[in-house]
Amino acid sequence: MKTIQVFDPAMCCNTGVCGPEVDPILPQVAGFLGQLKERGVHVERFNLAQQPLAFAQNLAVRALLNREGLEALPVFYIDGVLALKGRYPDHDQRAEWIRAHVSADSSTVPLTP
Repeated sequence: MKTIQVFDPAMCCNTGVCGPEVDPILPQVAGFLGQLKERGVHVERFNLAQQPLAFAQNLAVRALLNREGLEALPVFYIDGVLALKGRYPDHDQRAEWIRAHVSADSSTVPLTP
């Protein structure tokens, strides 16, 4: 995996963990993306509330939103290919992405999905 792009729904902050009812998967995904960055993966994360232009400028995201509406968010692209839409990756999905896209020899510290 060289690049992962995340297009989040509108949230109060970059990670979505500052609201009154925090979805427990949000900090897990934020930590996972941070670990990927540490391994040299280029991670781009866009929040609809803070970076709407990124959604409008990405033709694939714009077309997906036109077809499916905001229910399609969040959207994950791995190396430009749609990997997941409409939900955040659970533990098993994150582990699979690590196995499939992150080289085992890229660091001596294991990733935690």
